[in-house]
Amino acid sequence: MGKYEIIATAAFGLESVVADEIKALGYDKVTVENGKVTFTGDEAAICKCNLWLRCADRVYLKMGSFRATTFEQLFQQTKALPWSDIIPEDAEFPVADAKSVNSKLFSLSDIQAITKKATVESLKQTYNKEWFAETGAKYPIHVSILKDVVTVSIDTSGAGLHKRGYREGFGEAPIKETLAAGLIIISKWKSDIALIDPFCGSGTIPIEAAMIGANIAPGLSRSFASEKWDMIPDGMWKKLKKEAYEAIDHDAQMSIEGYDIDGRLVKSAMQNAENAGVDEHIHFQSRPMQELSSSKKYGKIICNPPYGERMSERESVLRLYEEMGKAFGKLDTWSYYVITSSEDFERSFGKKASKNRKLYNGRIKCYYYQYFGPRPPRKKSIETESNAESAE
Repeated sequence: MGKYEIIATAAFGLESVVADEIKALGYDKVTVENGKVTFTGDEAAICKCNLWLRCADRVYLKMGSFRATTFEQLFQQTKALPWSDIIPEDAEFPVADAKSVNSKLFSLSDIQAITKKATVESLKQTYNKEWFAETGAKYPIHVSILKDVVTVSIDTSGAGLHKRGYREGFGEAPIKETLAAGLIIISKWKSDIALIDPFCGSGTIPIEAAMIGANIAPGLSRSFASEKWDMIPDGMWKKLKKEAYEAIDHDAQMSIEGYDIDGRLVKSAMQNAENAGVDEHIHFQSRPMQELSSSKKYGKIICNPPYGERMSERESVLRLYEEMGKAFGKLDTWSYYVITSSEDFERSFGKKASKNRKLYNGRIKCYYYQYFGPRPPRKKSIETESNAESAE
């Protein structure tokens, strides 16, 4: 088994959550930076991270990092990277993506073209041929330049990890599955705690919660670019997927509810939950937020309400937040978790958050307002009280 430097990218604000996920998989030496978490792992780590990371955007195999302020430096140092250690002779190796921030090299098309040329020249020397048909497995190359420091990687994921494979229909402003999972993990929700999303849309937050509660690996129903790579030992993907299937908790008991005022979205949410294999754990209903209620004494509300990004929507959205404050207040022993781009949310909601965390929903800077309710009594003490009452 080899040792590789692996990069898991993440939305700003979720890096520490992804780092904790990587540690939970058994990889303890992690480095957290803006938008990414780097660690060392073997071939199994590449498979496990793609299968199990709920909040990462993609998993990359880092080829190397160096400083370059001219295209000649970019070419020579990219050419010197150990491409043939990873890329076989018949591989397809497009330079799929390039980014440049605060750097002298900023033309993305030129960066991509030069990286491709340098990779070809390197592989020519190893395989002693002048032309590559590129008919085999895909190895998408990614180039990122930050303050003149170039990082060259290969994308092991293919499609972004938020594409779990269950979502068919979605609303006007769907929340990414990776961010939804992050909101749930940050809230410290567990499967024995009631959960309501009164703005469920296509059901992403309730579905991600149910997948967490049933211990369903988020990547179990999709494929990855690295599944076809020669460097991954035969049978490894199959073995790790089998283990993931066996790890599912089929007996999990959960109380998860999703409401939305739009009946079409509720139908879509129900179909998505069925696709994800968690429909038995979630009750979806067409219902306005103002009718929020529960017979459970303790629980968590986790939601992604409308933001009102357009000026014309701002007043109506602030009124909605005011109504949320009144409706949520009826469940006064519950905890509330609300993500929105509004800096005026607390004022409209009528209560200052216990904690606030900056997150990004796509390119939109948001705030995750967290309101902590009272802690429920420990189950042990509840059982003791009921036993004492029985004795009386």
